[in-house]
Parts: sequence; C-alpha cells; structure tokens
Amino acid sequence: MIKGAIFDMDGTLLDSMPVWEHASERYLQRKGIEVTERLSEVLFTMSMQQGAAYVKERYGLAEDIDTLVGAVNDIVYEDYEKRVLPKPGVSEFLERLAAEGIPMAVATSTDRRMAEAALRRTGLEHYFKAVFTCSEVGRGKREPDIYNAAATCLGTVPGETWVFEDALYAAKTAKAAGYRTVGVFDPLSADDRETMEKITDIYRENLCDAEEILRQMQAEGR
Repeated sequence: MIKGAIFDMDGTLLDSMPVWEHASERYLQRKGIEVTERLSEVLFTMSMQQGAAYVKERYGLAEDIDTLVGAVNDIVYEDYEKRVLPKPGVSEFLERLAAEGIPMAVATSTDRRMAEAALRRTGLEHYFKAVFTCSEVGRGKREPDIYNAAATCLGTVPGETWVFEDALYAAKTAKAAGYRTVGVFDPLSADDRETMEKITDIYRENLCDAEEILRQMQAEGR
C-alpha cells in the first residue's frame, strides 16, 4: 500500500547539493579563517544547528549558533531563490502521485526560508501538505523524528509511507524506522551508490518514468 510519501529536498527533489558543498568554507574564508579539513564532509550528516555548533567550537568563533546559521543561510539563499532547479522527472512524478491522491510532505535539513523559496519558485510547493525541517524538529536525519513528524501530519504509518532520499545515512534511518524507501542518485553521494541499491526498497537514477516507479512501489508494497 502507498498511503503517503515523504521527500528529502536537496539532492532528491532539487539539484541543490552543490550549493551547500562549500557554504561553511565560504563563510569562514570571508572572515579570513583558513579551513584545513574537508569541512563539507564533516558537516554532511548534521542539521544546520549541529553544523553551526561544530564550526563555532572547532574554529573558536564568537558568534552564537543562531547567528552562524543565519550567516551561512544568507550566503546560499540567493541560489535557492533564483537559480536552483528540480532534478529530472521530479515535477512529472509529483503530479502522478497527486493524481493518485497520495499525500506528500518534505523533510529537509535546509532552513525553512530557503526551502519554501525554492519550492515556491520551482512550482513544487503546492504538491506538499507540509514542509518539515531538522532545525525545527530538533534532530538531524540520524534520528527518525522528522520522518515521524511528517507521517503524523500525513495521517500515515511507516509501513505504508515511502521516504525518498539521496543520502545513505538518511535512507538507513528511515528504513530502520519501518518506512519503505526509494533511493535517488545524486553525484555527491555517488560513493554510496552500491550500498544504497542494497538497502533501499527501490533505487533509481532519477525520478523519470513516473509510471514505472509507481508500479515498482505498488509491487513492493504488497
């Protein structure tokens, strides 16, 4: 059964992962601080608040966490507002789910202001009943809280709810919590592709061919 669908945003719905890859480095460099680690990899699994706390402690910054989050958000907000585009097949796939009457929500680590700006500009916003952010839920995607909050909003239970993710750690969390999972390829997660193919119920290069993906979901859900 397919009672509901929860979508990650960056790397799944939107081709926006490159925007974030070096955002924190750009912030530190503007302050004249040398970054000697692969910071984007360190922060990849963290929520915005967790990442800001790490950067503050690691680099001895005087700014409070909320200020740091706001500063990094400001660096990338313009890309979300003006340039970020949906990934291939996304609009058509969402339209197909909507036609089936399947309620949908977004679960993202991105700040609400940017998420809503991008979804609104790309014309995807109206497909979703709600947008949930890790910062507002209070936990990153190593915990299932954000998926549970979204499922509650949709009025569904995990076993009948599909979670779409490009990141391995997030797909593992959703799977362990009892959700059905669709892994979506993104270049920044390419190293995890083989494992993603093994642990997700369905793995796709993109969300093109909505009819075939829906057929797979229906078959897996029986």
